[in-house]
Amino acid sequence: MSGPSEFVRDLIGELEEESRTTPRWQNSEFPSYDFRDATDVELVASQSTPQSFHLGTGASIFTNVLIPAITSAKSEIILVTCFWSPSKTLSALKDALAALAIHRRQLIRDARGNGTADIPPLRVRICLSSRSILQKLLHPQSRDGYLYPPSSWPRQLGLPDSELMEAAGIDLRVKSLFFLPFSVMHPKFVIIDRHQAFVPSCNVSWESWLEGCLEFTGEAVTGLLSFYTRTWERNADFRQPVTTRGPEMQPLEARHANHAIDSPVHNFVALPTTGETLPTLILPSSHHWNPKFRPWPLREPSPVPRTPLNIALLELFDRARHTIYIQTPNITCGPVITALLDAIQRGVNVTVVTNRNMMVLEQLVTAGTTTDRCVRSLVRQFNSISAMLAGRPRRRGVHLGHGRQRATPRDLEVGSPVFGQLRILSFHPRPEGHPKAEEEPLHSHLKLTIVDDELTVLGSGNMDRASWYTSQELGVLIHDRGFAQSVKLGVDNVLVGRIDLVFDSQVVFR
Repeated sequence: MSGPSEFVRDLIGELEEESRTTPRWQNSEFPSYDFRDATDVELVASQSTPQSFHLGTGASIFTNVLIPAITSAKSEIILVTCFWSPSKTLSALKDALAALAIHRRQLIRDARGNGTADIPPLRVRICLSSRSILQKLLHPQSRDGYLYPPSSWPRQLGLPDSELMEAAGIDLRVKSLFFLPFSVMHPKFVIIDRHQAFVPSCNVSWESWLEGCLEFTGEAVTGLLSFYTRTWERNADFRQPVTTRGPEMQPLEARHANHAIDSPVHNFVALPTTGETLPTLILPSSHHWNPKFRPWPLREPSPVPRTPLNIALLELFDRARHTIYIQTPNITCGPVITALLDAIQRGVNVTVVTNRNMMVLEQLVTAGTTTDRCVRSLVRQFNSISAMLAGRPRRRGVHLGHGRQRATPRDLEVGSPVFGQLRILSFHPRPEGHPKAEEEPLHSHLKLTIVDDELTVLGSGNMDRASWYTSQELGVLIHDRGFAQSVKLGVDNVLVGRIDLVFDSQVVFR
């Protein structure tokens, strides 16, 4: 893999060319960037200081990581998520916001009683895309979205009532965006006081899935703020610091605001790079209304939209020299599978960790296929290429399906073409009876790509067709070997006892 400056330079060159060849009047991306403008380039290619990386379920990450950060905010909270539904996560968030409001209300009363300066207001923005099928069908098809009236907060959203928020000096607004047929705003992130950012993979929802959460500070927070304002608050100045006036507010102690939920997979991953400034790319992927289906047989898949995230991932796959590691809830994007097979033929070892039977109906609607089918297709194509390169028909690996088969080492005498290894693994929960089985993840919802043990992409994007063609997504790419290795080690530790081998080209199954 080339160094960070070379990769970034080439990526920015591709983005500039894309901006140059796409007339502005044809550009319907939301949000849109013009990479001929140095300002937009700086918002994508910057630096960050990673502070932490956590693994867990959605409930454990929210209650152990995100809610404590939210209740520590002094001036502004920005919470962006995709799915919003009644859950332990939502209950914990409501309780924390209520406790924060009660705390602030008392401080305001004390300040007024003592004749001291007023407590500065707290600006809170909650942004979501999907609550229910009916909500999406009836949603306004406007880039202004739908602003929930305060009277709907408790009943529809499960939030504290507006009277409490107002008495606490909390300026709360809740907004949703969704575009038919299925263009959800899929990113998830939290920004605190415009200097601290969290990028989790989890929603405010009920699912008990394996999730991850990256925390960082530094210049990249400004790029994330720009992405937020271009999507959710288009008249806001993301470079304008939020002002705090009046006395310093006494923070709410975490124990009064939140009851942490534990999980057998909750894990703080030690980062050797904590406090270091690392090259970072904030990679948006704008939503697209047209899914570009090609239902006719024998037709090649339509080209993927040329978004910064899509271009960067394809560049990473194309430049990989040694290894590609992908952990994704689903894999149904044809161009991704093609890119992985191309990498294997260059000698790159590819590992994919995914799920069986996760969101099957959603896969059929948005992709017309399923992860199981695509995995079988990937294995068939690999075996076909393997046999062709070996010069004779043979099967150097057999798809295991759902059955159990005994594996033996590969017969070294059959020879080995110069191409890479393919390993596919499937996530599953540990057997019932685990002492903390209530928050044992049923599936993996982590979105993680690591190339050559040095480039790491985290965020909201899956390797499915919806993420690559229609949904709005967000990726954060960090170029550092120590960071990549630490994240991979933390994930490997959590996967112990939770993955099955589906296919390994280096093993013959009898």
